[in-house]
Amino acid sequence: MTTAHHLRLIDGMRTEDFPPERGPSGSGISGPGYHTALLLSEDDHDHADGDEADRLELRAQRLAEHDALLTLLTLRWGEPQLVSLWSAQERMMAGEVIDEPWAEPAASCEHLQLWRADDRWIAIVLYLEEDGPGCELGVVVTVIDPP
Repeated sequence: MTTAHHLRLIDGMRTEDFPPERGPSGSGISGPGYHTALLLSEDDHDHADGDEADRLELRAQRLAEHDALLTLLTLRWGEPQLVSLWSAQERMMAGEVIDEPWAEPAASCEHLQLWRADDRWIAIVLYLEEDGPGCELGVVVTVIDPP
């Protein structure tokens, strides 16, 4: 997928109604008050199962696509908030339930980039594999405040 495709998907998610119950949607998972989508996954590329050099190249490409998307969204809505998910991770480890759509990013990421556009939050989430070159890019569009 291209950055232009990601922007169209995000725009669609911003205007799409939220379903009354959690379930799969055309772009990912949606539920009451939110839509989520994986923009780039490990399965999207032929090199995902390749050797280490291929996987490192794929990670570099994903990071470049992440940066390009952030640049374009910043031009639209201004500088994003860099939101640390450390406290949400600590609360989850202590047994607290973090509501969707924030549970997945809180369990998998250190931080995210967040904008407020109209009445919705838009978060760009970069899922980095801790012990390897894996890298995925996700988006959350929601009316639910971040944790």
